[in-house]
Amino acid sequence: MSLLEAQTPSDPVFDGLPTSTTLITSPQPVGLMSEDDAMQLEKPDAQGLDAHDQARDLINLIQCPQCSKPFTSPVTLPCGKSLCRTCLPETHQRLQVTYPDTPGRRRAILCPYPACASEHTVADCSVDVTLSKVMVAIAEVVAVQNSLILEMQKAQQERGAASQTRRDSTTSEMLVSNVSARGRLVATYNLAAAGGLRYDADVTFEVEDNGVEDDKVADAAVLSQLVDMTHKELDCQLCYNLMLDPVTTGCGHTLCRHCLIRSLDHSTTCPVCRRITLLPPSLHNHPSNKTLNKLLAGLCPDIVAARTEAVSQEEHSGLGEMDTPLFVVTLGFPGCPTFLRIFEPRYRLMLRRALDSNRLLGIVMYNRHSSPQGQLGSTQFMEHGTLLRIENAQMMSDGTSIIEGRGIARFRVTQNGMLDGYHIGSIERFEDIPLEEEERNEVAETSLPPVDESDWEGTMNRMSTRALLIKGLEFIIRMQARSAPWLHERILQAYGGPPEDPALFPYWFASILPISDEAKYDLLKTRSVRQRLKITAKWIKMIESQRW
Repeated sequence: MSLLEAQTPSDPVFDGLPTSTTLITSPQPVGLMSEDDAMQLEKPDAQGLDAHDQARDLINLIQCPQCSKPFTSPVTLPCGKSLCRTCLPETHQRLQVTYPDTPGRRRAILCPYPACASEHTVADCSVDVTLSKVMVAIAEVVAVQNSLILEMQKAQQERGAASQTRRDSTTSEMLVSNVSARGRLVATYNLAAAGGLRYDADVTFEVEDNGVEDDKVADAAVLSQLVDMTHKELDCQLCYNLMLDPVTTGCGHTLCRHCLIRSLDHSTTCPVCRRITLLPPSLHNHPSNKTLNKLLAGLCPDIVAARTEAVSQEEHSGLGEMDTPLFVVTLGFPGCPTFLRIFEPRYRLMLRRALDSNRLLGIVMYNRHSSPQGQLGSTQFMEHGTLLRIENAQMMSDGTSIIEGRGIARFRVTQNGMLDGYHIGSIERFEDIPLEEEERNEVAETSLPPVDESDWEGTMNRMSTRALLIKGLEFIIRMQARSAPWLHERILQAYGGPPEDPALFPYWFASILPISDEAKYDLLKTRSVRQRLKITAKWIKMIESQRW
């Protein structure tokens, strides 16, 4: 293989290859490209990328935009883009951030992708386990092809030296034919691996010895191996199907978006390694793994399309859009137990249907003052509620049911109707602001100039998130010392002790504090952990001043 207009390191694997490549360098600067430029390189269609005619596009899918080589120990950033681990920028210290106070969040990098340029914490930049396995598998496929071409060269040299005593070479001829038809895919990969093919450059191929058809056969064979590898390495560890819309956690594990959402309904830990994920439970607006998505679309789009259709049908089965039963009763909070008594026939029917399906129930509070509820207008219930997972249902002899559930998420009702006498609705998850925004808000508020001590609210606004939590925990200790009835041992046995997680403490506090539901409802509408802690701090101030 001769490389024209390119400078590549000397490497024996390039000698005598059957394909000649001309490298044409684009005017783009070396390094990361803009979002628009990157999109222009994404060319997979409904039929996937062609192994021969679009070999350059296939190899581009696995090139690091920073060093232009195939990914090595790739890291998928929170924005969904990937880099080699050695291509990550230098880290810097983060100051004045106390929530979440977890290892790895005190240092961060600035995303080198111009379209993002956000701050990513070190904790969210682990090596992408799945993409790493994919790259190792691809390298093994290429290594086999490279070894075959070396065998071919050796066989050619031996045949040339002994041409006067040509032996029966039927098997040798077959080997040489197969090896010489190694095609464009491996040649382009080798060029990139040697550092001779920039991420934003194109290549043209000049075929020697009229070997176009042989090259096509070889490319098809290599692509077939890559597709088989994809099926093996890109299976989701939860559903055991090919990943659909893969999402990578901060700990580096990748799962189907739909499977990860279901897992986060039960636990905030990664289902693979059990590390705390800090991901929004519905993954709303959370980026997919762009590299794996493009690789799946380029190699096996037909399987991806079939998986998409199957999941879509599963999600829209049952009652259609309004598929959540709504129990108009009281407030519930995420992460906290809720105890219900159900005795009306219509609600017993609702309960039986929930137990027979997904054991999920939406609980909403009465709209006592008939206040307008957004696009719902004036409804019997408030538009914000809590999705409850039924953990235990005890049926009494008189038909009454005692339900123990646990809140798993907040929601907002977007549509509502009636089914057999009880309310049903279409809901959307109501989640907190992104963690990065939460941290920015804390830094901004704690950096404000000090105020007079008499300005209690101004002082509270300048407290760190951790200090607001400690204020609540210390109040609980004082109330326990005074034997407050709402902190009776039976209540603590049911709800547990005060959690030290700033995200959970306000919900726990509201669950046991004897104040009006209207006041507690503010927590469901608030999308910031810090702001919810401020609400609890105001409750404490009013209780202590006896002005509640």
